[in-house]
Amino acid sequence: MKNLLFWLAFPFVLPQALWLRKRAPRFKDAVGEHQGEVGQGTTLRLVAIGDSIIAGVGAATLDKALVGQTAASLAEQKQASVHWVSIGKTGVTSRGLVKRLLKELPDTEIDYFVVSIGVNDVTALTSLKAWRINLTRLFESLHSTRPNAVIAFAGLPPLGRFPLLPQPLRFVLGLRAQVLDRAALSVIQGHPTVVHVSLAFDLEPENFSPDGYHPNEDSYVEYGRLVAEALVEHRAG
Repeated sequence: MKNLLFWLAFPFVLPQALWLRKRAPRFKDAVGEHQGEVGQGTTLRLVAIGDSIIAGVGAATLDKALVGQTAASLAEQKQASVHWVSIGKTGVTSRGLVKRLLKELPDTEIDYFVVSIGVNDVTALTSLKAWRINLTRLFESLHSTRPNAVIAFAGLPPLGRFPLLPQPLRFVLGLRAQVLDRAALSVIQGHPTVVHVSLAFDLEPENFSPDGYHPNEDSYVEYGRLVAEALVEHRAG
């Protein structure tokens, strides 16, 4: 029903979407090294791959973005040294992730993956069929190369709460994000090494960076904690 409602409503918000594409602020990726290490103890390896969340937009440096905060929380929970690597590209879709970014995986042992993808599939109007195919290929590729790694898929955020998006575009894109997230859940059910980290909770304007679209550094701390907890619990289970 939500999918049908989206396609019925989209023609009416298309002019708004095109206007926003031209006028929306463009923030730069986080700066600094694309890898780091935090904590002490047995070494664990974490690789984050995906879109602007992985590129750290909204944070000054990557250690303060999702990958660094997930690593810090993992290090605390596991009493370990966590070596992290970020492979992120702002604007990438699920197709681009599979076609290009997977080739950049480091040739090392990996204990944990964090995947952030989907918001650009919402705005690029990726079909549900293509979305499912791309996720299936992604999870199969990660599992085939690192069969013992746990993969955390960051669920699609509630676009219906994003301050940058004007109404009614905000509502319509929020519907589409819910549809893709539900489809992701159905794909994940067939992959026992993948855990879905739900982001379906209310957000307030103060949770965002100044662009009104990406998390701020405080939100990345909480985001990283949620992802790390999901990884640890899935490994224990």
